[in-house]
Amino acid sequence: MTEKSKVGGELKFPARLLVPIKKFLENEIVKMKKREKQINQSDPFKHESRMSENSLEEDVDEQLGHFESQIKASFVRKQIVELRKALTLIKLGKYGICQGCGKMIDTDRLAIKPEATICVTCEKEKEL
Repeated sequence: MTEKSKVGGELKFPARLLVPIKKFLENEIVKMKKREKQINQSDPFKHESRMSENSLEEDVDEQLGHFESQIKASFVRKQIVELRKALTLIKLGKYGICQGCGKMIDTDRLAIKPEATICVTCEKEKEL
């Protein structure tokens, strides 16, 4: 049986398990923000030498590098949003409850992806 329980007819994740999850999510946000900063600093469009180097090959490399940086930064920002959403659900007392069907999210899924807000079944339906 999982550690999740019903309190007053309402599904709840045990509070003692939420403390380490919350710390983990907060630490992940800090890591993701640092990663986003690194990605933005590596963007070729941020380099001052960019204007003096005008060969076609260098322009193509800069465009590709900029595109890659933008994609990576966007992915990291989306991860930060997911982590913050999970922290908000902890504050609201709704962490571990599927936002799709209202059932408890399997603890194995949360162990792998603590920021998950929907269960595997709803995730699969969403992909269809």
